[in-house]
Amino acid sequence: MYLTVSKTIVILLTLWTTSGCSLLWQKPLPPREVEIKTVSIQIPITQPTLPRAIDLKEPVWYVVSNKNLDEFIARMEKESGAGLVFVAMSVSDYELMAYNMQEIKRYVRELKEVVIYYRTVTLPQVDKKEEILPENVNEQITPK
Repeated sequence: MYLTVSKTIVILLTLWTTSGCSLLWQKPLPPREVEIKTVSIQIPITQPTLPRAIDLKEPVWYVVSNKNLDEFIARMEKESGAGLVFVAMSVSDYELMAYNMQEIKRYVRELKEVVIYYRTVTLPQVDKKEEILPENVNEQITPK
């Protein structure tokens, strides 16, 4: 008799353990809802400082021909006092130099536009126009 009772108890305990105590719960709990949120995070981007403005000095150009050569030589010897040295350039070479200068101006202007674009995109939304460029840079960028 003791053996049959102990067998029944063991069987009942095994069934109760394997069933996971499901007899105690009346109603299964519903699954929790998962809420997905998309949050934009402002990443601080360090802005590079703009380069110093170009400070070009204006050279003095003299146009010398057969008519004013003697006058030019006397003037240069008087001003320099060290003798006369010529640096000559043909008209076509001067045109090439002027073309190259225009190309450099175009390249710098387009590069400034790229920098301004990236600064406007990466700066925070507050006071963008005031922080983008220092004074007088807008005048240099606009093509004339």
